Amino acid sequence: MTDLAKRVPVAASNGNAMPFANPTRWTLDPTHSELHFRVKHLMIANVKGEFQKFEATVVSDGNDFRKAAVSVSIDAASIFTNQADRDAHLRSADFFDTENYPALTFQGTSFSRLDDENYRLTGVLTIKGISREVSLDVEFGGINKDPWGNEKAGFSISGQINRKDWGLNWNAALESGGVLVSEEVKISGEIQFVRQA
Repeated sequence: MTDLAKRVPVAASNGNAMPFANPTRWTLDPTHSELHFRVKHLMIANVKGEFQKFEATVVSDGNDFRKAAVSVSIDAASIFTNQADRDAHLRSADFFDTENYPALTFQGTSFSRLDDENYRLTGVLTIKGISREVSLDVEFGGINKDPWGNEKAGFSISGQINRKDWGLNWNAALESGGVLVSEEVKISGEIQFVRQA
């Protein structure tokens, strides 16, 4: 995924906001959804983390997700890397400044189908009050019912951004050259949605 890194207005409108013949609302199933990231540490290995609390909705035309409207809100303080001191640093003003910016948001502007399973999701990602356009690769896993009759839709998401585009600039130089933390952040998600009545 190429980082578009384009500055856009904070109040960018969702180009997908359009009437559907059969509008269908899908909400996140948090029990079966994960949102991860990883960055290079010391220039030699990846460190992984996740956001443990987030909400998302999709409005589609029935089971047709072409041009679907996508909206996501992430609790910035829910960041977790399995190391308390590092998590506290990530919540500080050096990174997400969660006290002043409690949420990261994504508002989709385009959801286009490439083939039966693959889509390209473009939208506005806002972090610390900075909004930029990004594109993500989305694999559609399909639709199925769970044992309790709930209809679910599954997606796998992947992409990459440059954290400095959103003012996440903190770093430390290494004696051997390079920096402690890479600017590139790889994003991945395994997401399930539940069809609403």
